[in-house]
Amino acid sequence: MDLSRGASHAEAAPSTGTTIVACTYKGGVVFGADGRVSIGNYIMNRASNKIAPLSDYIFLCRSGSAPDTQIISDNVRHYLHQASAESGEEPSVLMAANLVRLINYNNKDHLVGAMLVVGWDKHAGGQVYGVPISGTLAKEKWAIDGSGSTYIWGYCDSEFKEDMTRAEAENWVKEALALAMTRDSSSGGTIRMYTLDGDGVHHTYIPGDQVPQFTGELPFPNRDPSGAVLAAAAAREGGMVIG
Repeated sequence: MDLSRGASHAEAAPSTGTTIVACTYKGGVVFGADGRVSIGNYIMNRASNKIAPLSDYIFLCRSGSAPDTQIISDNVRHYLHQASAESGEEPSVLMAANLVRLINYNNKDHLVGAMLVVGWDKHAGGQVYGVPISGTLAKEKWAIDGSGSTYIWGYCDSEFKEDMTRAEAENWVKEALALAMTRDSSSGGTIRMYTLDGDGVHHTYIPGDQVPQFTGELPFPNRDPSGAVLAAAAAREGGMVIG
């Protein structure tokens, strides 16, 4: 969200950011998000969960205004629960994506949400639908959104392959998120990843000190039991110590 032109710092709307990533692979789908919630330069939360369940096998990756995307996920989850109770069957991913699109489009003048609907069903397997601001719906092999996505388009486009294995897809999502977190100041903290396939839902949590680092990054501070920063370890890496 851009700061309002001409507005004072106190009156300006806060800028927001995140990174959400999803891709299909042979047999399922993998998706994930970073954990940082920020207002301007202030980090409010380093381990927020930006992935909301819509049903057992369908999830919403959220970016944009947190209250807006939360109310969308709450309503869609309610509608899907009703539909499942009446039909006796699990809802399809396409049904969930169309509900998200409909709510987003009908309230495009009031809601700010760029989302990914990701899931698995018996009809079409793993699926990824992009639902950007204003309510467009697009089915993709892979999709990214949020402020961090601008830094990783080249990586995602060049490294994605059709019919990747589960391990390759999980590594693709993890590395894309880590690269975005390296460059985007509004993305960071932890990584949450989910893998959906015919065997169920598999969750992976990566703490901040285990997120892959790349050349030129500051090393994660190491601390001994007394709490003192081990400057020698950082010095060997040629980096700075923040503690």
